[in-house]
Amino acid sequence: MEGRIADFRGNIGIVIKDLNEGWEIDFNKGALFPSASLVKVPILLSYFYAQQEGKVRTSDLVSLKSYEKVPGSKVLGDSSVGSIFSVEELFEPMIAKSDNTATNILIDLLGFEAFNDYFIRLGLRNTNLVRRMMDFEERKEGRENYTTAEDMAYLLEILYRRSFLDKNTSEKCLGFLKQQKIKDRIPRKLPEGVTVAHKTGLENYICHDAGIVFTQKGDFLICVLTKHQDKFAAPAKRFISDIALITYNYYQSF
Repeated sequence: MEGRIADFRGNIGIVIKDLNEGWEIDFNKGALFPSASLVKVPILLSYFYAQQEGKVRTSDLVSLKSYEKVPGSKVLGDSSVGSIFSVEELFEPMIAKSDNTATNILIDLLGFEAFNDYFIRLGLRNTNLVRRMMDFEERKEGRENYTTAEDMAYLLEILYRRSFLDKNTSEKCLGFLKQQKIKDRIPRKLPEGVTVAHKTGLENYICHDAGIVFTQKGDFLICVLTKHQDKFAAPAKRFISDIALITYNYYQSF
């Protein structure tokens, strides 16, 4: 693993943690990276936190506005402005298919200030939300969503241990992550049938994946965030899949 990390062209943040015995391997775990679609995980948890407080109901209805429709929306991309959705209907597209329009609707319903407050209350140290998905004008103005491998690992662990949200809600969130359709990073080189609950992130020069791998010999979480120097993300995707496979093979060696 050390050699693979040394050869990577770019910046890396990594946390690998054994969820049974508690040992951890990390590298630059507190380094800030543009979060890309990883921010959808704390958005999801914030909604269920808000529901527990009575601030929102997942049965609430919301309508699609024109400025919320953006590229990278395989589910809601063809929806008409004014289309009505329940809050809960938007969770699966946002997480499993990384639908950006679904995410923007959810962002607008609670608002940036509320999300950033919930992020802090969830226990996140360096994760923020200051712009909608695919809002490049805001990015030009210097507004960027950030996170760290450390924060993403923390979120995954509190879901795994059902230690923050109630058991049923935690399992529902993990269920969305297990439905992830993008499998070209952590699950890519793992044997067929291995369950992974994870969320990817991808933008220009940014490639991430953060998840939990469930194995018969123990479960582990793995968060790999990268800011790469290549024109295309293929080398970063291979790097993430290599780190996941190295970790998986270590588990199978016992």
